[in-house]
Amino acid sequence: MLRRLTALSLVVLAGLLAGSAALYWWVNLELDRPLAVDGGSRVLVVQPGDTLSGLARRLATEGAITSRWPVLIQARLTGKTAIQTGEYRVPDGQSLRRFLERLRRGDVIQYRITFPEGTTVKQWLELMAAHPALETGDLDKEKLAARLGLPADRSPEGLFFPDTYIFTGTDSAVTILRQAHERMSRVLDTEWPRRRRGLPLESPYEALILASIVEKETAVPAERDRIAGVFIRRLERGMRLQTDPTVIYGLGERYAGNLKKQHLREETPYNTYRIRGLPPTPIANPGRESIRAVLNPAPGEALYFVARGDGSHYFSRSLEEHNRAVRRFQIQRREDYRSSPNPPDTE
Repeated sequence: MLRRLTALSLVVLAGLLAGSAALYWWVNLELDRPLAVDGGSRVLVVQPGDTLSGLARRLATEGAITSRWPVLIQARLTGKTAIQTGEYRVPDGQSLRRFLERLRRGDVIQYRITFPEGTTVKQWLELMAAHPALETGDLDKEKLAARLGLPADRSPEGLFFPDTYIFTGTDSAVTILRQAHERMSRVLDTEWPRRRRGLPLESPYEALILASIVEKETAVPAERDRIAGVFIRRLERGMRLQTDPTVIYGLGERYAGNLKKQHLREETPYNTYRIRGLPPTPIANPGRESIRAVLNPAPGEALYFVARGDGSHYFSRSLEEHNRAVRRFQIQRREDYRSSPNPPDTE
């Protein structure tokens, strides 16, 4: 009797082993099978709360895989059931096994958006609204403070560091702006202690205001510290800054591309031809080099500068010299006059 049971057990065991081998072979065959994707590729979105089981069911229903069971069996055997949320590009021909590895690793689609130096918060919002992978909703400049936890009585202008930011399909515009704000805070925390002593600037925020003006005044990197030096000396002597970009910013939507004498006579908080000292807020989001230029301006005696017409500026020590330069470069303009340099590919 015992011998019969032993023989039967061996037969059963052999059957189980054969069945397990067949199952193992089938599971691996299906995991290595290329995904069937119409059109060559598709984007699969994994939302928060989605499970591997539900995703496998969705892929099977859509015909991308022949069965959901290989996915579930592999997950049960390996204990790897976690998947990362986000957007995944699924190319035709990629194996199911490799795609599952990407889901667990979080190999999601990444997007880029670039905010140039010297652009305003309004322009940032316009860039984000135009990006196909971003949804800004009703976000505007006035709502930024509340959404980011900033002081309600302070304009968000200038508080964001211009750079290229990488984001995923699950990130929001607020997420990107929060990163840019934190980056600007770190830059100011790093650069402010390295400033030249004795500057007429009482806080990092005042440095940020002046840096935004320098950023808007020139696109020539070598001139930033010289222009910053002019503004610092004017502040030290109690002179008005008299800079057009602040007036333009104060005009807002009323500015139509032509700054007129009547604009320079208007009483606004940003008209530096009328007020002394700095305007109340930055007028753009400056880059690190403009911040460094303001905190470590070039020495010299120049108190004035005027655009030459080739993108650079002529610096003067006296008003008489400055007026001569204005007559030379502004009143008698060349046909190819421009206040900023040509892009590199048009030089």
